[in-house]
Amino acid sequence: MSLLAPVRPAFRAIASTVVPEATLLDEEAWGELERTVENALGTKPPSMQRRLILFVRVLGVLCVLTRGATLMRLEPARRTRFLAAVERSPLALLRKGFWGLRTLVYMGYYTRPAARTGIGYRAHVRGWTHRRAVGPAGGRGVQQPRAPGS
Repeated sequence: MSLLAPVRPAFRAIASTVVPEATLLDEEAWGELERTVENALGTKPPSMQRRLILFVRVLGVLCVLTRGATLMRLEPARRTRFLAAVERSPLALLRKGFWGLRTLVYMGYYTRPAARTGIGYRAHVRGWTHRRAVGPAGGRGVQQPRAPGS
């Protein structure tokens, strides 16, 4: 079973607030995003995985208590204000938890090939060596900067 399955609707509501473009994702793209997050969490201890799921649930309860609606039913502007309040909370645990969750959402969204292409990100895991060999658009290699006077 998927790690995020128990909190999937709330996670997606949070992700869509953190990255508004995520509202346009189809089911396949959501699957990519969630698999990236789950793969990253898979390298962490089970206690950390449980804490993330618990944190999403806590956010859901706080939302109902303070806003009178679940994260999924809260209109986007109110959900943004709620999450901004969590981000600025006087409780360090809430701030840190949200920071970690937001980081996972960014990672999941922006590491998808479609998102990388959409923002023009061309970095490669093999670094500049790959860019020099293939070039910016898959054609000619990147020109090496010349030393002055050469």
